[in-house]
Amino acid sequence: MINQKSAPVEWAGLMYELDDAYEHLAALISDMNGTEDFDEADLRIQLGHVFSHLNRAWHRRDKANGLNPEEWLEASRFPSDLDPV
Repeated sequence: MINQKSAPVEWAGLMYELDDAYEHLAALISDMNGTEDFDEADLRIQLGHVFSHLNRAWHRRDKANGLNPEEWLEASRFPSDLDPV
């Protein structure tokens, strides 16, 4: 796995994905608690956005040279090597 010392630029990208996921998850919780007509479509869109950030974080964990455009698209999908617990 990359780390801040050996791959500072890539580490910043990994941290960005996690920070953005955290921010969007907090916004989702706030929206769900504060919006009477919050529905499944809203949940699907917002949770999908959170998952995209988490998925890219997972895929970037070993990428010392970042992601090219093709890898970026693939990394946005749910990983096949990460089992839910």
